[in-house]
Amino acid sequence: MLITEMKSKETLCSLISGKVFIINCHGCKEVRFPEKEAKEFQKELAAEGKVTGKLTTDYVCNPENMKLRLEKHMSEIEAADMVLVFSCGVGVQTIAEYLEDKKVCAACDTYPLPGFQGVTPLEYDCKQCGECYLNITGGICPITACSKSLVNGQCGGSKNGKCEVDSEMECGWERIYRRLAQLGRLDVLKCPVQVRNYATDDEVSKDK
Repeated sequence: MLITEMKSKETLCSLISGKVFIINCHGCKEVRFPEKEAKEFQKELAAEGKVTGKLTTDYVCNPENMKLRLEKHMSEIEAADMVLVFSCGVGVQTIAEYLEDKKVCAACDTYPLPGFQGVTPLEYDCKQCGECYLNITGGICPITACSKSLVNGQCGGSKNGKCEVDSEMECGWERIYRRLAQLGRLDVLKCPVQVRNYATDDEVSKDK
């Protein structure tokens, strides 16, 4: 149902500053989860004294379940400078919403495969784009929170905080801006966004 791949060590190390609390999801990732790579990387972080605690559970996307589990680790989470989540994008968004005052980062990218992600029908969704933007948008996905799936900022058409495409929908980029301001991370909006290659495997093979 899901294929998650751990981001490169270089990318993850660039995100980590200070202490980190780790969350692993062993839920609906039956196809592939980078368990070996994740364990090795987490072991390295622990050896460096950077890990305040770790929680491994199933279905991180279930907010009620996660709230109960996270409450047992709040002292470890509060002692950390950030939370690193090894899950699909739905899990990361669930954690970021609950820990709204804490920097929450995605350790994995999620790739498309027929099926579904998550067990709870929430407002969160993961388009399995293969290049998770949650680390630079405060845990709010611009692909799903913005009706135009813009990744380089607000379109300028919103009115009174509402989307110009759907007046009932809150502007995703205004939500992102507020979350980053709350976290004191508005500087990440200056990060350049890499142009995505939407070519299919068949198109790539033809070019070769």
